[in-house]
Amino acid sequence: MTRIRPYAEHDFEQIQALNEAEGWDQLVRQNDLTKEAWRQSNVAFVIESHEGDVVAYLHGLTDTTVSLYVCELLIAPSHRRQGLGEQLLQHVHALYPDTRLEMLASSSSHTYYEQLKFRPFYGFRKTIQE
Repeated sequence: MTRIRPYAEHDFEQIQALNEAEGWDQLVRQNDLTKEAWRQSNVAFVIESHEGDVVAYLHGLTDTTVSLYVCELLIAPSHRRQGLGEQLLQHVHALYPDTRLEMLASSSSHTYYEQLKFRPFYGFRKTIQE
């Protein structure tokens, strides 16, 4: 059994372990900035296993009325294909039902979001120190 709950500061170490395992090196290298981003976010949820481990997370921002931006959504490999990503997306969208849900996807994850009825849109990204 898993449960969605709001992010707490003690979750950060496990979140960074998930990021490292996924190869999201910039988030790991920029540890203090990543931690501050989580602290400042108004959309920050984790899924906890019955053992109390963080096995998935969603981190984002919303203006509460028009846009809800998902910055990162990550599921531990051992817990993929169980619908946890969809649960997190539904959970946060239910909190702000009038917003449009915005996110970027990688070339390897776009089909997942298309299955959930997201449509592609054109965008740009510039990363720190690029």
